[in-house]
Amino acid sequence: MTLFESAILGVVEGLTEFLPVSSTAHLVLASEIMGIKQDGFTTAYEIIIQVAPIFAVMLIFKERLTQSMSLWMKLIVSFIPTGFVGLFFHKQIEAMFSANSTVALMIVTGFAFLAIEFFYKEKTHHISDLEDVTMKQAIYVGLFQVLALIPGVSRSGSTILGGMLSGLKRDVSMTFSFLLAIPTMGAASGYMLLKEYSALESQHIWVLLVGFVVSFIVGWIAIKAFLAIVSRYSFKPFGVYLIVAGLLYGLFGIDLHS
Repeated sequence: MTLFESAILGVVEGLTEFLPVSSTAHLVLASEIMGIKQDGFTTAYEIIIQVAPIFAVMLIFKERLTQSMSLWMKLIVSFIPTGFVGLFFHKQIEAMFSANSTVALMIVTGFAFLAIEFFYKEKTHHISDLEDVTMKQAIYVGLFQVLALIPGVSRSGSTILGGMLSGLKRDVSMTFSFLLAIPTMGAASGYMLLKEYSALESQHIWVLLVGFVVSFIVGWIAIKAFLAIVSRYSFKPFGVYLIVAGLLYGLFGIDLHS
């Protein structure tokens, strides 16, 4: 992998990690387009650059995170279902799905966003501040996040849908999803890195550094931009994008399990 390719993948990761689309699927697609072979190093590389946007979230919301213990409790409670299922049943869940089914699930998620936006009413989505999110709603979002264990299903997409269905306004649902990435992606990345760290060598340092820094910067910009856009508009464009992307993945036979 060259420094230029690393930078491109950093941009892709930073843009898609918090969008309601599958960042892993986009990394796989970008790698295929650039002819990057999937091996132990690329797996470890993807894990490392996925951590970068999490640091961006922590810095952007540092005041919220340092001043509210109740928010941390809600995030931990919301993470528990995914942590439990991922730890004990991840292999069984992944074995149940084929590339075709994950493409279908991307399309279903797209239609789900369109359906929720069609029925969205401001008065029924009354939670307008993170502090007002209840433990029950946090658990509800956490249960939806379990769906993200299925290859091709977006973690952001599933948690945002769960938040909106439980009564959170769009921007609050998206913010809670961003923050929930801290324990979720932190645990998942740490576990995967322990498994793949042996593939890393000293000559990879600059490739890793470029990908990490680019992913961090682009992730920071993307988070700010997405919150501003969603607070004024809706998730309809993302729903359409998921449907179109799913159809294209199916048409070109992109393997989202790579």
